[in-house]
Amino acid sequence: MAFSSSISSSLCKLSSQNAHSPEYNSNKIFNSRCGPFSSLHQFPICKMGYGCQWGRRKSLSTPFISASLMDVSLDKSTEKVQLPKGDIWSVHKFGGTCVGTSERIKNVAEIIVGDDSERKLVVVSAMSKVTDMMYDLIYKAQSRDDSYLSAVDNVLEKHILTAQDLLDEDDLDIFSSRLHHDINEIKEMLRAIYIAGHATELFSDIIVGHGELWSAQMLSSVVRKKGVDCQWMDTRDVLIVNPTSPNQVDPDFVESEMRLKKWFSQSPSKTIVATGFIASTPQNIPTTLKRDGSDFSAAIMGALFRAGQVTIWTDVDGVYSADPKKVADAVILNKLSYQEAWEMSYFGANVLHPRTIIPVMQYDIPIVIRNILNLSAPGTMICRPSIDENEGSQHLDSPVKGFATIDNVALVNVEGTGMAGVPGTASAIFSAVKDVGANVIMISQASSEHSVCFAVPEKEVEAVAEALQSRFRQALDAGRLSQVAVVPNCSILATVGQKMASTPGVSASLFSALAKANVNIRAIAQGCSEYNITVVVKREDCIKALKAVHSRFYLSRTTIAMGIVGPGLIGGTLLDQLRDQAAVLKEDFNIDLRVMGITGSNTMLLSDSGIDLSRWRELVKEEGEAADMQKFVNRVHGNHFIPNTVLVDCTADSNVASHYYEWLRKGIHVITPNKKANSGPLDQYLKLRALQRQSYTHYFYEATVGAGLPIISTLRGLLETGDKILRIEGIFSGTLSYIFNNFKGTRSFSEVVSEAKQAGYTEPDPRDDLSGTDVARKVIILARESGLKLELSDTPVQSLVPEPLRAAASAEEFMQQLPRYDKDMAKQLQDAEDAGEVLRYVGVVDVINQKGLVELRRYKKDHPFAQLSGSDNIIAFTTARYKNQPLIVRGPGAGAQVTAAGIFSDVLRLASYLGAPS
Repeated sequence: MAFSSSISSSLCKLSSQNAHSPEYNSNKIFNSRCGPFSSLHQFPICKMGYGCQWGRRKSLSTPFISASLMDVSLDKSTEKVQLPKGDIWSVHKFGGTCVGTSERIKNVAEIIVGDDSERKLVVVSAMSKVTDMMYDLIYKAQSRDDSYLSAVDNVLEKHILTAQDLLDEDDLDIFSSRLHHDINEIKEMLRAIYIAGHATELFSDIIVGHGELWSAQMLSSVVRKKGVDCQWMDTRDVLIVNPTSPNQVDPDFVESEMRLKKWFSQSPSKTIVATGFIASTPQNIPTTLKRDGSDFSAAIMGALFRAGQVTIWTDVDGVYSADPKKVADAVILNKLSYQEAWEMSYFGANVLHPRTIIPVMQYDIPIVIRNILNLSAPGTMICRPSIDENEGSQHLDSPVKGFATIDNVALVNVEGTGMAGVPGTASAIFSAVKDVGANVIMISQASSEHSVCFAVPEKEVEAVAEALQSRFRQALDAGRLSQVAVVPNCSILATVGQKMASTPGVSASLFSALAKANVNIRAIAQGCSEYNITVVVKREDCIKALKAVHSRFYLSRTTIAMGIVGPGLIGGTLLDQLRDQAAVLKEDFNIDLRVMGITGSNTMLLSDSGIDLSRWRELVKEEGEAADMQKFVNRVHGNHFIPNTVLVDCTADSNVASHYYEWLRKGIHVITPNKKANSGPLDQYLKLRALQRQSYTHYFYEATVGAGLPIISTLRGLLETGDKILRIEGIFSGTLSYIFNNFKGTRSFSEVVSEAKQAGYTEPDPRDDLSGTDVARKVIILARESGLKLELSDTPVQSLVPEPLRAAASAEEFMQQLPRYDKDMAKQLQDAEDAGEVLRYVGVVDVINQKGLVELRRYKKDHPFAQLSGSDNIIAFTTARYKNQPLIVRGPGAGAQVTAAGIFSDVLRLASYLGAPS
């Protein structure tokens, strides 16, 4: 009441002051009765805090109230000039950033002058940050914070300095006078708010709307300086809106069009600068179009003028396929339909407010989003799609235009068997939601009618849940409803595209991409128009999900976060290959492999954006920290900006292999040449493979058997196409292949082993190769791939290490003692040569008899196994199809380069599975 009384007394005082003014007209301001402030809404024409149109009308002496330029009667007899309409008009809207400084206002004037349209209407916002500054004034005043006075002076100074840089002396004097007048009015209004401790919506709208008046004045003066006939428009005199809620108004197009004709008859011009954001009610009370109102103003004006185009100038190049802050590779969309833009903006994309699109749709007026800081960018056009586009002439375009997200939402699930077939249940649910003023963002219901699920802003979910519990208390107690459940910490991901309706498989691709990124979907919604598919996911998975689906529809690279375990000979070679191929993969194949971590047994290197592989060895030394496997995995996998993670184990460590199951459960893909997991205890292997088969997480291990040779993939191809494996036999060890390819003539066995060790073919201790255990592991891996359930201990292995030397203390001692046993090997070699045969160390998988073995065998010199050279491997598959002549795979089976290449091939196969183009 204190506020109402203070305002009423002020108005009474102003009334008495103006009664003696020759410019005072009680019929145009208000009747002489002074009552409570609420009676102000009864006045037919009343605009508080705004002067008349500057330079074209005398100002009133009252500090609060001035008459409207437009007579409410809108007497058409005064019209002298007809309002031209149609494509001759182009509408431009410049936001606060575009007119944020004097230099930018000059740039805007250049754009206006440079537009060769016959007629132009320009809608401007307040200067950058000014609207926020005005709201801050109100907040400080109603909080009784005296600093609001200095804050008003800051607003004054900002505009005076800008005007001094833009305007000639005469224009500057006029502008400065009006600006000081308005500032004094604002101070008086803020003083009233300060006393009352409260600001009405009317006073707030009056105060915050000044910024647009000031920027429109300055811009029109600058345009006139360039020799262009230009008028400015106070859109309160033209735009009439009906408030429908505290945050929304509906334009009255009929009344606005009448007022526009009246305004134009009095102020005809080919270039008009109009204020955005502000308007009037049918009772001529100042109001605003709420947030994003300037865009709305431009769209309404475009509709009123039937303009050829509405251009919205911003500081971005157009509408992105996804939020570029979340998806670095988001692209600018050249064209969107009205419906696509509507859907994307509803779900939070930085396009336009959905209501902005409504006025222009009626007249098929295209909207173009352009960047004032990059005039060379064509921007994004929002329009009705052509017939050719609807019929799919551009069928190579992605059916999905873009993606948008809404964070901080919660799911509410109302569930119970008593809901099925009961009319009015949904009505009761959403009536209760409406009563608490909550906004329902998305609704999902199964055809069984057993439950209704919907999403609301998280800040409103508590009130919604309480309202539903109260509304359905009886049904809950009786068991007709089982629960009203809340799922917090959710985000909504919307996939938008008008062509989705005519393109089969879009949903499958979408859900597959999410599954492969290990993202669980909590709820799904899709309208029959199929313009968007909406899913609800965990908030922590939102960015990962966004990047995964964006990549799937070829709008960005397939990005994979990699962690390399074991940067030794194999791992180091792989890192060098990744370094050399990274640019080609990005440019030609849209694959972005980012190594986020490298760990050895003692030191690890971590990065949040990707390690510079051109100097990874130096970085490990300079920036490495103590190795910690749990921390390593969490950091590599914890980057939600990258949807997919793979850990590459380049060790031969059984302890590292023991982590595979845990990694796969977390959604981390695993690639390895480490044989320990697949040849280890059978129960652990079966558990690992079962997890792999039931999830979308991949486990690749091609390099475990043949280094870079396609042994595993060949075997799988045979099995998947229905062939039956009978026998697999091969030389699986590159080391032993080299030894027996060179063990001939008069050469001793120990001499050849020493040569192989010096050439780097053997392990540091050659007994690791000669024992045959490595070959046995490969046999077990292939046997299990063929369906045999064998343990490593089930496979007989012929060791080439003399029994007395198996306990030798060191590799050096073993090599020193080995020549003493050359005679045994020499005799076997001689016997083979006498029979026209060669010695070969082989592994065998006998599927028919369900066994495996590893031994030294003799083969005729015309046998394929006898034709090898160097360290080549050879594997023969005898199957039902390849029975008479086995299928043979042959090539290098040892060496860091080929092994690393085999791992690299698995990485690229993973990228293909995750959505990279083939």
